[in-house]
This record gives sequence, C-alpha cells and structure tokens, in this order.
Amino acid sequence: MDPLSAESLLNELRAVDAERARRAAEPALDAQVLALKAYQQRRFALTYADLLAHPRYEAATRFFLHELYGPDDFRQRDAQFARVIPTLTRLFPEEVVETVARLARLHALSERLDTAMAQALGTAGITPDTYAAAWRACGEPASRQQQIELTMAVGTSLDRLTRRPLLRQTLRLMRGPAQMAGLGALQNFLECGFDTFRAMRGADEFLSTVRHREDTLARGLFQADSSTLGQLP
Repeated sequence: MDPLSAESLLNELRAVDAERARRAAEPALDAQVLALKAYQQRRFALTYADLLAHPRYEAATRFFLHELYGPDDFRQRDAQFARVIPTLTRLFPEEVVETVARLARLHALSERLDTAMAQALGTAGITPDTYAAAWRACGEPASRQQQIELTMAVGTSLDRLTRRPLLRQTLRLMRGPAQMAGLGALQNFLECGFDTFRAMRGADEFLSTVRHREDTLARGLFQADSSTLGQLP
C-alpha cells in the first residue's frame, strides 16, 4: 500500500472518530445510530435466513452479520487499524494488510452513511416505511454501491487468503507478538475470518448470493419498490 493510500485511510478513520465525538455530544443521535445498526443487523439476518440455516454457509453469514453489519463498538479495532495502516506493520503480510485496509474503508463509509440515515430518521421509530424513506432522503447511490463493492472485496480477500497454505500457521505464530503489540482485536478478526472462510471451502456462491441480494435491495429502496418493504423487518 502506498503512503498516499495509507494517509487516505487514516483520514477516514479520523472521520469516524469525529463522527463518534459528534454523536457523543448528541445523545439522541447516538441512540438513533445504535437503533439503526441493530435494525440493519436484523434486516441482514432476515435477508439471509436461508444461509444462516445452511451448514456450509452459516458461519460465514454470522461472521458478516457481526463483523460488518452489527451494532458492536469497534473503537478498539479501529484504533488498531490506525496503527497498522500508516506503518504497514512488519507483523502482518502485505495481503493481510490490504484486507485490513478494505475493511477499514468499508467501516468508515458505513459509519458515515449510518449517521446520515439516523439524522434523516430524526426521532422516528424505525419501520420498513421510515427506513426506506430515510434511505431515499440520504441518496448517494454511488456510495451505497461502493459499500456493497467493499463488502465483496473483504469477503474475496478473506477467501483468497485461505488459499495460502502456510498463512494459517503464520497467523497462529503472530498471535503472541500481536497481543504484545496491542493488536489483539485485529488478530482475532483475522483468525476468525480465515477459519470461517476456509471451512466454507470456496466462497464464490456465498459472495455471489450476497452481492445479488444487496444490489436488489438497494435498487428497490431507491426506486421505492413496494415489494422491497416486505424484505425489511
């Protein structure tokens, strides 16, 4: 990763910190963002109920559900991203750092869009109708498409890493140094992602399904397709 790209990603992480600070100063907005994240996690679980019930895809679906769509607080992981990205840490191979960079970019974009959605919702309760209206009020179809593309890129990167036979052993050996360097949350993400995607024995069908459904949902929300509301919790 070149220095300009590293600085760009650092700026995105700083923007997330700034948004968190602004939310902390506006308790109502902060609460609405948390409610929105929980709603979107329920939406993902509904959209992929069949994959959650599938022996081959359950673990990968839960990984996406909790690591990419959940309301969890990722401050610790973000802080570790900020340490890894600018220094291109010597602990992690380059392709692992690139995976982390994609996840950082996705997280920064998602945080910004979630704040905008929460502001559009105001004090309204989150229902299929209010969610769809807030989605259209925010607009930014290009950003929504980028969000899908980055999600796919993270999944593709993790799948590609599983084809490196020695990487799992390398990750295991890095566990101690990563903990000592204060990179435990990042290490846990990488190990969990690697093991989940390796157990799936090929992610093409899983990722293709996610892409198709997310594209269809986003398009339906922008077009105010009434049938799309039935896909929301």
